[in-house]
Amino acid sequence: MTGASTYDLTGKRVFVAGHRGMVGSAVVRRLASENCTVLTADRRELDLTKEEPTLRWLEANRPDVVVHAAAKVGGIAANNNFPVDFLCDNLALELSVIRASHAVGVRRLLFLGSSCIYPKHAKQPMAESELLTGPLEPTNEWYAIAKIAGLKMCQAYRRQYGDDFISVMPTNLYGRGDNYHPDHSHVPAALIRRFHEAKLANAPSVSVWGTGTPLREFLNVEDLADACVFLLKHYSSDQPINVGSGDEVSIAEFAMTIAEVVGYEGSLIFDTSKPDGAPRKLLDSSRIQVLGWRATTSLREGLASAFEDFLQGHGRHFTVSRAS
Repeated sequence: MTGASTYDLTGKRVFVAGHRGMVGSAVVRRLASENCTVLTADRRELDLTKEEPTLRWLEANRPDVVVHAAAKVGGIAANNNFPVDFLCDNLALELSVIRASHAVGVRRLLFLGSSCIYPKHAKQPMAESELLTGPLEPTNEWYAIAKIAGLKMCQAYRRQYGDDFISVMPTNLYGRGDNYHPDHSHVPAALIRRFHEAKLANAPSVSVWGTGTPLREFLNVEDLADACVFLLKHYSSDQPINVGSGDEVSIAEFAMTIAEVVGYEGSLIFDTSKPDGAPRKLLDSSRIQVLGWRATTSLREGLASAFEDFLQGHGRHFTVSRAS
């Protein structure tokens, strides 16, 4: 298959940019089982949006491989309210990390994109060929444009300089270390927190944004991390590659599953005054499946693990409330 490759991580120095985020921390955990040296840099030590300090850090530490998981991420509300931040911060990260990686001769770079790069009305399931075939979903277009730019940057460095830089497009993620901010989180984390707090308060109902009808595909972040390591070893191409679970569920069904996992027994009210986002988002992950990788975590199993992580206080931007 086009893109098949072999790269041995044994003895390599792997820099995970964004190691404190949900994706980056999962990649660090997964790399622990590889015979390689994992490099990280705390935000207080290195601001990855600044090109000169990033270049100096990479020159000093000389990684063989870079996993670019650093990004400003958030849900619909955050994207709507902070378009400048989502566009400019992500562009700055990409320019800084990708350009510096080229400058110091990084052998392999994996850039983490997002399924939101695809058009709002892309053919379903969305193959990589759907990129730039139509308008984006307006509620997250700023983030999507930045991610498309990062993908194109990797393609440009490969075309002009022959750099072995690849781009991975994951579907909607959830799992350990998620962001549980009440206003800026994604759907899975937002619902876990909301149902947990409603359970503690004995609230009769919980409001869920939209009609509940949009279809979504969800991937546990541990599966994504495994896919990233697999692709570092087995994939090399200028074409982005999708990573998804292959299963889709309505937002209503997803919310009900979370309610069951959390143990909330009240009713769900769908607030149709709030936006739904894209009507359907399912990735065509056939290319990575042909290479030999598939997700292994079931939705219920993954959500149960995420909820336990939430209760242990390992998520970001929140304080867990507990029953007395």
